[in-house]
Amino acid sequence: MKKIAFYGGSFDPPHRGHLAIANALLGQFELDEFVFIPAFHAPHKVRLTPTSAYDRYAMLCLITQNEPKISVSKMEIEMPERPYSVQTLRRLYAERPDDEIFFVMGADSWMDILTWREWEKVLTMTNIIVVTRPDVEIRFGHVTDEIRNRVIDLRTRPTDERSTTNNEASIFVTDAVNLDISATEIRRKMRDKDPSWREDVPAEVANYVEKYQIYS
Repeated sequence: MKKIAFYGGSFDPPHRGHLAIANALLGQFELDEFVFIPAFHAPHKVRLTPTSAYDRYAMLCLITQNEPKISVSKMEIEMPERPYSVQTLRRLYAERPDDEIFFVMGADSWMDILTWREWEKVLTMTNIIVVTRPDVEIRFGHVTDEIRNRVIDLRTRPTDERSTTNNEASIFVTDAVNLDISATEIRRKMRDKDPSWREDVPAEVANYVEKYQIYS
């Protein structure tokens, strides 16, 4: 049995924070693999038009090519319809019935979780890892008591407390990565011709963006 974390999102663009999360969680949770799953288009972000999924996939591949335990999946961008996270998780369990699966989300996704399709199902069908960010306050009042009872806050409890007594899926909250980097802010800097955006992304992403004029 392998322990594998899957991190779904837009990654528009992939930045240093994303790669830092992958490496930090590999260590903190003793994972065998970490997999990025770029979304074709996040269904709950109906007002946003993302950059081409294939460009985002290519940029993720570039920044992970020298990371033996980190990979990128095409499973969502190759689906004929835009899948919801609950559908992706069902597919992962069908394909990997013997593995222990963790589903990673950022602090902003946790705070917006009520907008997700079958959000309670998502939070109870597998282990969840919520990665905090300095500029986003993590709260728990917006979810049900059942969901709150599954939370293990690793910011205040020992790292090895990674299981519940009733074998239910847990929701782990971790501050293993303390970087205040936002893809939204990076895109704003690009629009404003602020060259400091390059500091927030790996060199491979900066070169790709400039060569192919992705955000021009």
